[in-house]
Amino acid sequence: MSSFGVEEGGAYAVLYTVLLAFTGFAFVAKGIIPVPDSKFKKWFVPRNRAKTAAGEEIPNSAEDFFLSARNSATTWTIALSFFASGMGAWVVYGTTEMGATVDLSWLGVIGYSAASACPAVIISLIGPHIREMSGEDAFGTTDFAKVRFGRVMQLIVAGLSVFYMFIFIVAELTSISNIYGLLIGKDTTADDTKGYTTSIAWSVCAFTVFYSTLAGVPASIVTDKVQGLMMVLLIIVLVVAVTAEPANAISPQEFADVSNITLDGFMAMVILFLAVSSAEMFNQGNWQRVWAAKDVPSMRKGFFLGSLMVFFLMMFFGIMGIIAVANDPVSYATFQKFAYLSFFDLLEPMGAGWNYVVLIFVTCLCASSVDTLQNAIVSVFSHDILQIPRCQTKAVTIFGHEITIGKIVTRLMLIGINIPAVIMSSQRKDVISLFLVADLVCATSVLPVFLGLITEPKLGGIIKPPTELGSVLGCICGIAAVLVNGAVLGFDEAVNPYTGEVYETGPFSYFWLTNGDICALCGSKTMVTFIITPLAGGVGCILFSNLDHAIRGEAAKVRLFDGFFTHIKRYGEIDGQPVEMKMVKKGSDTDKEEMFDTNNNI
Repeated sequence: MSSFGVEEGGAYAVLYTVLLAFTGFAFVAKGIIPVPDSKFKKWFVPRNRAKTAAGEEIPNSAEDFFLSARNSATTWTIALSFFASGMGAWVVYGTTEMGATVDLSWLGVIGYSAASACPAVIISLIGPHIREMSGEDAFGTTDFAKVRFGRVMQLIVAGLSVFYMFIFIVAELTSISNIYGLLIGKDTTADDTKGYTTSIAWSVCAFTVFYSTLAGVPASIVTDKVQGLMMVLLIIVLVVAVTAEPANAISPQEFADVSNITLDGFMAMVILFLAVSSAEMFNQGNWQRVWAAKDVPSMRKGFFLGSLMVFFLMMFFGIMGIIAVANDPVSYATFQKFAYLSFFDLLEPMGAGWNYVVLIFVTCLCASSVDTLQNAIVSVFSHDILQIPRCQTKAVTIFGHEITIGKIVTRLMLIGINIPAVIMSSQRKDVISLFLVADLVCATSVLPVFLGLITEPKLGGIIKPPTELGSVLGCICGIAAVLVNGAVLGFDEAVNPYTGEVYETGPFSYFWLTNGDICALCGSKTMVTFIITPLAGGVGCILFSNLDHAIRGEAAKVRLFDGFFTHIKRYGEIDGQPVEMKMVKKGSDTDKEEMFDTNNNI
């Protein structure tokens, strides 16, 4: 038995019980398990309201609802969903490390907490505009990029979104596997424990893929609600339990000695705001909730309430880190104890029962994040899949049921993304380092994408509406800024400061930001990089867009490769007869695929 009192069989029992319970809730959401009519039924069985704002039916509404849960979520549904899906198992490492690192302390904790809550506030402000510009049948910001700019920017946003969300899944699986290994007493740095930690990752993926494949986004939102409520209750229990344990008691003076306002903490706060905000703008799980909300007020209130819940959860773990280091400052100063494991130091003197409660808590955190991310990655391609006629008209028979090609494609994508995620999580890379790479990659393009909200000249015509060419070049400017930073610093190798593992060599190794400071998210070099990178992307976007308008005039408003896509011919079927697909011009700046019969009549 481990020092935490958790046995391997007991840990597996918790894991499978929690995952089976969430699978059951997904069955309820899908209607496989009937629920008696009551005032609680609406909490577990979302109603398909797949209609446009004008009340028109959306084509393929059943599949659309599977992929979006469109117009079905209330204020509290959005709040609990954002809270549960955004806060994964990684939170037990995140702000606790900030709190337990004396040189960061309060500003690090507040910075991480506020930065994690900030994206919801941003989305609540710009979400209605994004939704209006993208159309009621859109799924996320990939559709916004296509409508506002064109295919090239759509591919850029899709690539960034998939990359970030994939890294998020890997980080989640790595975190949950390490936590289970730690609590049963396994050395998660040893090769002979990889079999156990990988089995935890496979289990989480198997269950979440199963119920997500079966019931889609509606099931994810239902499980998020249950998981969110469970997390709130478990946090209250853990606050009482951890602080009531005599071995964790500290004096006010001991707390004051390790809780400081520092320059390093300020720099970490700036880095976190820029890094987390940039990356979360490409988390399509968040943007799915914009279209899932039944109306704009529900969406705005839901995201605002969700941001408050996220802030207080992160603050809780940050304060736990401060308590841990105040309880034994010498061990942390001499690295006998590690800041990122500080929460588990508080658990060690407690009874085994409380550690099983923690396992329930982190399993809820992980499952809610992973199932949201799985569905969100599929949503990146959903709109285009639903527009392909053959995907909706052709079907195959499986176990006596006819299933369209489109459904098969989306389900296979859902399954396929998890295999490389589990393989990569088995390598057990540092979670914060993984997130940092994804954050910086997203920072290169966040302004070129969302400056697309500007559709009219600003500042007396000084700033022109971004063009697709200008935005693409802006993204390249952001990447160049990172490479220039690395070259100026003479950086040509990324090395894990704790294990000595070489992550990458060459100019792109600077994306790992292994700058040798007191933590991965710290230091002036990293702060300057996160300030310069998005600014370079934004300034480059505006500059090249202005030049594009000046040189090409009205032609600058035409999308890249517009002529190429206009002449592409595709084929589908109407009532069993072959028809030709053409890209036709609709309005001044949008293209739409429509079907023509042999007489070119719609």
